[in-house]
Amino acid sequence: MRLFLLLLAMIGVVPAQEAILGEKIRAHIRFLASDLLEGRGVGTRGGELATNYIASQLAIAGAKPAGDNGTYFQRVDLVGVEPQTSSELAATKDGKSVPFHWASGFAGNTLQQKTQASFDAEAVFVGHGITAPEFDWNDYKGADLKGKVAVLFTNEPPGEDAKFFGGKALTYYGRWTYKYEEVFRQGAVACVLIHTTPTAGYGWEVVKSSWGKEDPQVKLRTGENGLAFAGWVSHAAGEQLLGLAGYTVDEMLKKADAKGFQPIPLGIRIRGNIVAKVRPIQTANVAAIIPGSDPMLSKEAVIFSAHWDHLGVGDPVNGDAIYNGAVDNASGCGILIEIARAWAELRNRPKRSAIFLAVTAEEGGLRGSEVYASRPLIPVGKTALNLNFDAFFPFGRVKDVVVNGAERTTVFPIVQQVARRFNLTIRPDPRPEQGHYYRSDHFAFARAGVPAFSINMGDEYIGKDETAGAQLAFEYNAKNYHQPSDEYKESWDMGGMEQMGRFGFTIGMYVANQPALPTWRAGDEFLPARQKSLGQ
Repeated sequence: MRLFLLLLAMIGVVPAQEAILGEKIRAHIRFLASDLLEGRGVGTRGGELATNYIASQLAIAGAKPAGDNGTYFQRVDLVGVEPQTSSELAATKDGKSVPFHWASGFAGNTLQQKTQASFDAEAVFVGHGITAPEFDWNDYKGADLKGKVAVLFTNEPPGEDAKFFGGKALTYYGRWTYKYEEVFRQGAVACVLIHTTPTAGYGWEVVKSSWGKEDPQVKLRTGENGLAFAGWVSHAAGEQLLGLAGYTVDEMLKKADAKGFQPIPLGIRIRGNIVAKVRPIQTANVAAIIPGSDPMLSKEAVIFSAHWDHLGVGDPVNGDAIYNGAVDNASGCGILIEIARAWAELRNRPKRSAIFLAVTAEEGGLRGSEVYASRPLIPVGKTALNLNFDAFFPFGRVKDVVVNGAERTTVFPIVQQVARRFNLTIRPDPRPEQGHYYRSDHFAFARAGVPAFSINMGDEYIGKDETAGAQLAFEYNAKNYHQPSDEYKESWDMGGMEQMGRFGFTIGMYVANQPALPTWRAGDEFLPARQKSLGQ
């Protein structure tokens, strides 16, 4: 430990990391989460204010522009598709039609980027909608989905074996994004997810607030198409839909969880007329760089990232229509800016470069990080690591840290060493069933092969009962996640955010100076992409 501290002092890490202060992070959150920015919606005035603020702060910190044409902005062109309340969805059997009501019964969008997308087709229940040969699982076997509507649950089959769909940890197969992708590959015209709070990991209010808003989609190329409808029905609407076919939600979930599941034609038709407003959106990632000191290694980089967007202005809750996104993710942006400031103040510049990236449209499906990964400033094969910062609680300093996914990379021994330096215990993901690894921007980098993970606070707070952290997290998710109540308060304790900023800064410093590029460990799902990026 003494040798480690001496090394850190020699390269100037200790004094620089101490420049990352909670009160400086507070100032950024106070502004970014203010009503003035109107929830930082993508393609809105508030979003533009946010990107300009972050770019200005990175410039003041001493980071150079790394965007398009010598600016701090990497242009991201999207298509905004906003579903309208006049959209219709209904199920029919033997002349009996059951309509579902917008928001209370169903929510979703068209992926065809049209002002109107209609369909009327047979419905097939396909369990969890997963094709995973490595787990000997195929929910579509023997079924022809072409031109039909897929009805399914999110999440994945349960199992105690850690090798079966990751055990309790949700894999990408359980995410709704995968479901839509696979349903489209199977040739279906629409996808209907039946919501339950346990399978989704969140309540129906989150579905309403997230899928009832404008969806920023990557523009379809000529000849491309998408699902006419990709969305959800509520638990109650699911009971009605499945009831037409003589089943219940619980009964079908049990069937979906069973090994050897076979697709079930429901004998009903689902009709939809999805109405949307469609507009082009020009938005941007904010990108800045602090060049490395080594002539060769400076061509490689460590990336620090956080998403700047939130949900903008939406349906009022208790008279408040601004979804401020203070925790999610003004907090991560504040940490990102202060890491950049501390990095620029280092006496001895690290060998590799550091890129500071505030990405757009995370809430719309990681769009900004996907665009950066496809058009990186420094090739992904020369990107050493992505450290992502997304949603930090203002409840004080912690005894533990969650770095879900770090253990899958060759960076993990460094992470362990730095955790010991900060007297932090590395905890496993406290809610692995929610699949957080596949829900934040580091995932876009991982898919491209870059070793990547998010840094998150644990649940054990200094000075609080050991169960308090889990309860505080539960209350935030139940009351404030993706709600207007995710607002900044002057009473916030910034100690934990200060900790996480310093912790991530030190990991990045260590990786920026090590001789070899990190990679994924043998057998990891992202290793082939890394090997390809390295030309192996």
